[in-house]
Amino acid sequence: MQAIQISEKVYWVGAIDWNIRDFHGYSTHRGTTYNAYLVLGDKPVLIDTVKKEFYEEMMARIRSVIDPATIHIIVSLHSEMDHSGALPRAVAEIKPEEVYVSPMGMKHITAQFHRDLKLKTVKNGDEISIGNDTLTFIEARMLHWPDSMVTYLEKERILFSNDIFGMHYATSQLFDDENEERIWKYEAEKYYANIILPYSDIVTRFLGQIKQMGLSPNIIAPDHGFIWRKDPTKIVELYGKWAAQRPTRKAVVVYDTMWGSTAKMATAIADGIREGGVTVKVMCMHGCDRSAVATELLDAGALVVGSPVLNSQFFPSMADVLCYLKGLRKKHLIGAAFGSYGWNGAPLDGLSKTLEEMGVEIISPVLKTSFVPEESVLSSCRELGVTISKTLAEKVK
Repeated sequence: MQAIQISEKVYWVGAIDWNIRDFHGYSTHRGTTYNAYLVLGDKPVLIDTVKKEFYEEMMARIRSVIDPATIHIIVSLHSEMDHSGALPRAVAEIKPEEVYVSPMGMKHITAQFHRDLKLKTVKNGDEISIGNDTLTFIEARMLHWPDSMVTYLEKERILFSNDIFGMHYATSQLFDDENEERIWKYEAEKYYANIILPYSDIVTRFLGQIKQMGLSPNIIAPDHGFIWRKDPTKIVELYGKWAAQRPTRKAVVVYDTMWGSTAKMATAIADGIREGGVTVKVMCMHGCDRSAVATELLDAGALVVGSPVLNSQFFPSMADVLCYLKGLRKKHLIGAAFGSYGWNGAPLDGLSKTLEEMGVEIISPVLKTSFVPEESVLSSCRELGVTISKTLAEKVK
């Protein structure tokens, strides 16, 4: 396996995971990459490793360029196992002079591997000379772990951005200008919506810090997906937009159904939303996964949820997706809840309560029906949709 040169002194030596389809609850239908980077020079540096199962692939790529034993320094930007899993084997084989981590990285990696890896910490603003160039370290705590940091190769003007600016996207075309924007933009949105979104305020501060430091990278090299070489400002601008969480005239209706009654209500509500001039996306949890819902919600202004009742609870699939969305902490949403029941409608109140706990502005009491909805109920559903549409249009005009 061959390394891929990304600049005069830097090579990609990572791995492509074509087959992964779930990343701790996030569907990865296009797989992912685990990016590691080799920096040549007076003191060769390995920036990040890979998931432990891909260790040999990484080492083969390194060997295509240099003898791994000549690597002086390993930098671990993030201790999550998809980047640090191969670290112990790499340290044992390469025997680097230094292994640099953030202060929290020291704590996390020690707790994960329970062995002495000869780690040394670098703090925000620290610089390390590698002879022919300099690495500057910038802590990026909670983007998206407490240990996260990035590093900037000054002369080459490459920002090794860790999990920031990445995406779960397996591709043999390693650069932005080689990939179709329609595909990568969706995967970048999905990555932000499912991983970075809860830390949007931190993203805004981080972007400001990079600007204040006067960093102007020619290349942004993240740990997942492809490398930004043609226009790295594009992904930076998208992060600024997504971090602002400005709602648009879009509503997402998420529901599940047992015998079709809740589905009928969802369709009527969607008709009302559309009638009011707002775009609507309807997602039944029978055929959607939670990460797809989170992605659609990224630019939405309204979330409407519906469920049947099962065993005196709202439906398990709805409990799952709402638990997931609650953790992502999406801001600036309005919403409402609806559902059908047989003999006990009280559990449906939990839908509205969960929305309130998520910070959603509730614009209507829970709309319920016993068994199959009559036409009068469906009319009320359409009216609810119109109300949602008008309220949202007023907020985002």
